[in-house]
Amino acid sequence: MKLVDKLRQDAEAIFRAGLSAVDSKSAVTKFLNRNGRVLTVENLSYDLLEYENVYVIGAGKASAAMAQAVEEILGERIKAGVINVKYDHTLPLDIIMLNEAGHPVPDEAGLKGTQQIAKLLEKTGEKDLVLCLISGGGSALLPYPAEGITLDEKRQLTQILLESGATIHEINVLRKHVSRVKGGKLARLAYPATLVTVILSDVIGDDLDSIASGPTVPDRSTYADCLRILHEYSVQDNIPKAVLDHFEKGAQGLIEETPKAGDPAFIKTQNVIVASNSLAIQAARHKADALGYNSLVLSSSIEGETKDVALVHAAIAKEILKTGEPVSKPACVISGGETTVTIRGQGKGGRNQEFVLAAAIAIDGLENVVILSGGTDGTDGPTDAAGALADGRTVSRAASQGLDAQEYLRNNDSYSFFHPQGDLLKTGPTFTNVMDLRLVIVGG
Repeated sequence: MKLVDKLRQDAEAIFRAGLSAVDSKSAVTKFLNRNGRVLTVENLSYDLLEYENVYVIGAGKASAAMAQAVEEILGERIKAGVINVKYDHTLPLDIIMLNEAGHPVPDEAGLKGTQQIAKLLEKTGEKDLVLCLISGGGSALLPYPAEGITLDEKRQLTQILLESGATIHEINVLRKHVSRVKGGKLARLAYPATLVTVILSDVIGDDLDSIASGPTVPDRSTYADCLRILHEYSVQDNIPKAVLDHFEKGAQGLIEETPKAGDPAFIKTQNVIVASNSLAIQAARHKADALGYNSLVLSSSIEGETKDVALVHAAIAKEILKTGEPVSKPACVISGGETTVTIRGQGKGGRNQEFVLAAAIAIDGLENVVILSGGTDGTDGPTDAAGALADGRTVSRAASQGLDAQEYLRNNDSYSFFHPQGDLLKTGPTFTNVMDLRLVIVGG
């Protein structure tokens, strides 16, 4: 076996080790424990005999597996439950109902499911316990537009923001302010019941008010922030008029702001993160060390335009080859976070595939260098791939097939570039979601 082929195999093994560490079902059982009548969530305990009913709600690409764990822990103590999940991300459940819906663009099925969640919360009282399961994708999977805004108008807003290059933090600020459930409003619907939210973090910094647009935590953002973001990306004239009017009225104080710290809705609320990007990175590093690499973690908080981030990673590979810095060969450099793509072409792909394509161009001709990038949720953009991997000969191999890497990059068509070469990273639904994992491997 050629060394580069071994490096490619190792890259996939390291990536999958990171995935295993953030298995959502296992993550939930580490933080939720039941001993008879007492349910312990992290450092707080709840006497189940003090509650008349236990309900389970939530949304996200990993929420089905999280619900399985909760059903195993609480069993028939659960009165009812409704959770919105992405299409084809279901698992067998006995009590909790799963509602399949659209992601990343919300659809009618998501709206109906969210309305069912709101209706269920109408039944709750101060002697009830509500468990809310949130994971990546929760923003798109919890659509319930504010009064005067249609789902189609909200979809247009989401799509425009996705294509503008706005960060997930910025997109979620606007999502909160056109929603009846995000930005702490779900906690308002649950009040005065006791609310425990179990979270898989898919945002940089693990900010609670950004994950799934923070449905059960105080919101620090404002309508004024929404207008600032729209102007920063010059999309204020492109979004639906009803949405822009809504933001402007909110900034003028004519529409109530999202609930802030100190709101009564949060008095009986606990939020706990059970898995994050950092956990996946550390597991990947452990696997790299076990395979004999000198490992280095760059950061779990890398964001920015994916092509620019790719060039930085490629430059690190070149420096390792040239000087042995910042880590000597054989080296495995690991990073996490979530980049963005400003769409200018008509192609098909996602931020991870585009990252690898840009990096492949930059490392063209280098010996024994492999770069991999994948989404831990198993889905990169609107494709069936989690990401891709490439080495120093990827671009030349493609050229022999008549594929111009630069042209595919300009057209945002990374999927079509990697597919005929068999270089797409495919995992299927992983039932977890803690952003992306990127690897730069340099053999020695």
